[in-house]
Amino acid sequence: MRRIITIGLLLLLTTANIFAQTLPYLKEPTFKTGETLKYKLRYGFISAALGTLSVHDSKYDFGTKEVMHLSAFGQTSGAFSKFYTVKNQYDSYINKENFLPYLYTENIKENNYRRVEYATFEHKIKQVKGKKGTFKSPTEQTFDLVSAYYFSRNLDFSTLKSGDKFKISYFLNDEIAQLGVEYIGVEKVKSVLGELECIKLSPEISPGRIFKKNSRLYLWVTNDGNRIPVKAQVDILIGSITMDLVSADGLKYPLGTRVSYSK
Repeated sequence: MRRIITIGLLLLLTTANIFAQTLPYLKEPTFKTGETLKYKLRYGFISAALGTLSVHDSKYDFGTKEVMHLSAFGQTSGAFSKFYTVKNQYDSYINKENFLPYLYTENIKENNYRRVEYATFEHKIKQVKGKKGTFKSPTEQTFDLVSAYYFSRNLDFSTLKSGDKFKISYFLNDEIAQLGVEYIGVEKVKSVLGELECIKLSPEISPGRIFKKNSRLYLWVTNDGNRIPVKAQVDILIGSITMDLVSADGLKYPLGTRVSYSK
C-alpha cells in the first residue's frame, strides 16, 4: 500500500514531464504568480490523496530578480490516512525566463519515515549537486520534478504529430534520469470544471510490482493558454490510480481560452 500512495503522489508531479533534447520554449510563461491548482487522487473509487501545486514570488534572488518559487504538496486523505499518513512538500526555485531550476528541496514525511533533501543546479557545466554528491547530466536543461512540470507547460506543441516521442532529463533520488512521453492527440475531457479540450500524452512507465506489463499512463493537459493537467490515469496490478483536477485559481487565462500556441 505504501508503494501505491508514493506512486500516486509522484503522479501529481511527474505526469507533465516531457521532452529530452534542448528544445525551444514559449517566450511568455503559461502561468503566473498566484496560480494554485488542486488535485484529488483516487485508488479505484477510494479517495487516496490530495495535491496542491502553486506559484509564488521567491524570497531568494540567486543573483537575479527573475526568480519564481514553485511549490507542490501532497498528503493522504480519506480512509488511507487512517493507516498510512503522507505529508510531502516539494519546492523549486526557477529562472522565470528559461524555467531552469536553481534550487530544489523536498521534505518527506511518511508515517515515521523522514527525509530532507536538496539539489543545486549548474546548467552551463551540466552538473547537479545533492546531499550524496555531484552528478553529471547529459544536457544543459536538467530539472527537478516540480520545475520539469512547469517547464513542460511552456513547450511548443505545434509541430507534434500523433506518435511523436520525446524525453526530458530530471534529478530524483540521487540520480539523473530521463523520462519519455508520447504525443497521442487532442480530445475533449469531462471534469468538475466542465468539458475541456485537452492534449493527450502518454508518459513512460516501467512494468514491475505495481504496473501491469501492458499498462499505459495517460495525461490530459488543457489545450488553452494555461496548459494545466486536468486528468491522469494508469492501471496497476490491482485496480487503477486516477488523478483529477478539482480547482484552478489565479490562472493567467480564463480556463479553456485558446491562444496562438493551442493545437
